[in-house]
Amino acid sequence: MADEKKQVEAITSMQEDFAQWYTDIVLKAELVDYSSIKGCLVIKPAGYAIWELIQKQLDERFKETGVENVYMPMFIPESLLEKEKDHVEGFAPEVAWVTQGGLEPLQEKLCVRPTSETLFCDLYSNIIHSYRDLPKVYNQWCSVVRWEKTTRPFLRSREFLWQEGHTAHATAEEAEARTEQMLNLYAQFCEEVLAIPMVKGRKTDKEKFAGAEATYTIEALMHDGKALQSGTSHNFGDGFARAFNIQYTDKDNKLSYVYQTSWGMTTRLIGAVIMVHGDDSGLKLPPRVAPVQTVIIPIMQNKPGVLDKANELAGALKAKGIRVKVDDTDKRPGFKFSEQEMRGFPTRIEIGPKDIEAGTCVLVRRDTGEKLTIALSEIENKLPEILDLIQANMLETARKHRDAHTYSATTYEEFVDTINNKPGFVKAMWCGDVECENKIKEDTTATSRCMPFAQERISETCVCCGRPAKALVYWGKAY
Repeated sequence: MADEKKQVEAITSMQEDFAQWYTDIVLKAELVDYSSIKGCLVIKPAGYAIWELIQKQLDERFKETGVENVYMPMFIPESLLEKEKDHVEGFAPEVAWVTQGGLEPLQEKLCVRPTSETLFCDLYSNIIHSYRDLPKVYNQWCSVVRWEKTTRPFLRSREFLWQEGHTAHATAEEAEARTEQMLNLYAQFCEEVLAIPMVKGRKTDKEKFAGAEATYTIEALMHDGKALQSGTSHNFGDGFARAFNIQYTDKDNKLSYVYQTSWGMTTRLIGAVIMVHGDDSGLKLPPRVAPVQTVIIPIMQNKPGVLDKANELAGALKAKGIRVKVDDTDKRPGFKFSEQEMRGFPTRIEIGPKDIEAGTCVLVRRDTGEKLTIALSEIENKLPEILDLIQANMLETARKHRDAHTYSATTYEEFVDTINNKPGFVKAMWCGDVECENKIKEDTTATSRCMPFAQERISETCVCCGRPAKALVYWGKAY
């Protein structure tokens, strides 16, 4: 009991200090560690295993839509980066530069990729010649570097892991269709795998990606009421194609510019999982992204036959495709229970001499704490059903939390009061003027998260200036 209490006390209550709660969890659950390189983190096995599951399942979905994986260089020559003016200006404050190779200064400095639009454009300008070469639907899994001033595990670091898709199409319609297709894929993935409901919509021009015609986003609401941009899909139109001279001969033997898209998700998804589902006991991982879906804890494991039965059960569950671990360490059961909860394993199975004699085991759900006594002869078939129930319950719990913390405001006084005193999304009408966006940010630190595809008309006037409204916007304070 003392060990168990110590384990929980090591995590600050989220109500006391949400930021410290988050840091305690990522360190205590051994997801990351700080490195000697300022702004860079070590992703430890427990954290990287989550990323591998995200990568595997997301990659499968990509390939079902015709995506092919490639790998591009990590360095970009300055002259290449500067070909698209808006793009380079958008990233200039975050770029890291290499100015020397070995002992010699470089004739042209190289940036460490903050994103790879220019590299893909350079490639496409060399390999696209005819309409028969289109579409090109490429993606790469890699790391990028952005010189962030602050560090927060998974949310902000100078180097992070992600995927970036870059496509080229013959028509504007095809590019728009791919842009929306990937955003919908992202939203579906987050709901079905991460159990996180999303708000889908278009970014305002102020918030869109540098160089894009339009940026679409999925926005999630964290437990503390802050928003997290969780994935973006950009329609570039033919702007990059004109800057990089990416032309092809169409069916009428005329030269045309291609239309491009880009879309990406990062390791910040792991941060989203932590902040949406976690509690004061630690992580709470959705089964489909949990590296360990059940941990078997032998009770009185020194007794004859207990460990053998635990390992036998583990083998049977593995054969069913369940990710399982036997905790046969010499720690006390209470500590093991607490550790299972802190690490977020969706279920644990307790089995001891009395259970074996009765032909049963005890299964405990991480999401609800419910304890179930299940016959050993039935556990192989019951556990997959329970994991599906947990997955569905976690999504529904997150959806209820988001909906309960989504508010509406029709006057500026109401808007400011709500955004400052009721953490969450605030829906309000907007005139389309960037000055109103700037005023809201200056007065409240809130930003426009998106103009949702599902538009409502809650007022006829802009919440900020009172002029005629053009769109409903989700506003929020964000990570």
